[in-house]
Amino acid sequence: MRDTKELQPAKAQDGETRGRMILPAAMILTGIVSVQFGAGLADKLFGQIPPAAVTGLRLWTSAIAMVALSGRGFSRSVRDLRERRAFGDAAIAASFGLALGVMNFSIYQSFARIPLGISVTIEFLGPLAVAVAGSRHLRDVGWVVLAATGVVLLTQGGHGHLNLAGVLFAGLAGACWAAYIVLSSATGRRFPGSAGLAIAMVVSAVIVTPPALVSGGSAMFGPAVLAAGAAIGLLSSVIPYRLELESLRRMPMRLFGVWMSMEPAVAALIGLVLLGQHLSGAEWLAIGCVMVACAGAAQH
Repeated sequence: MRDTKELQPAKAQDGETRGRMILPAAMILTGIVSVQFGAGLADKLFGQIPPAAVTGLRLWTSAIAMVALSGRGFSRSVRDLRERRAFGDAAIAASFGLALGVMNFSIYQSFARIPLGISVTIEFLGPLAVAVAGSRHLRDVGWVVLAATGVVLLTQGGHGHLNLAGVLFAGLAGACWAAYIVLSSATGRRFPGSAGLAIAMVVSAVIVTPPALVSGGSAMFGPAVLAAGAAIGLLSSVIPYRLELESLRRMPMRLFGVWMSMEPAVAALIGLVLLGQHLSGAEWLAIGCVMVACAGAAQH
């Protein structure tokens, strides 16, 4: 029989590990609530200006904030790219910005057509695809099947008449989210600090400017609309991106993926509370299937 004294240090170590995980877990949860609350505000703003215009306000705010946060690192990185003629690095950052811009544009187009929770659940198939890509574990096939079951249930639930364009826009946003994950890592290896993200944010803001101006016109420059757009940018981009960055410095990627799988449920709750978007039992079950699949796929 083992001496109980031998178990005490292990128990203490487990307690310390759990204690260290509290702060990053709280950061992730706060970031998830922040981004989905911002999405809810964006949905409410669609009544005043089109989704493309809301996307522009969000990304302009995000770009300005990220450039300010990166400080001189942004200008140094841009100057360094020009001096070194580092076209490869510039292409990576530009591709990252393109993925960001299309992702934000697409998901807002989806929000305008289908409930928030359903849209985010479909979008989450992108990170799931990245998690299982190249995997040699047979169990990951099961996670894909479970996620596919969830998507089928979504189309058979109380919103069986789901707007096709809304579903396709959510799918496009998911594909861009997958590209975002890959390009974010590549950008981080090539640029110091948050300079790469700031460059990508500027690129994304430039990309959405034409459709934002054409669709929004002068209506998007009213003081109340500008204030709402700035709040959406801070809540949906600046705060969650910063919190996710800090949490990743304190916890393994595996645990980060598990915690992030809560996002579809939070989106559905925000949609219910803020927008009155009620989901059927089958749709809640579908969201649960995708959440479990994403959490399981993250356990590598």
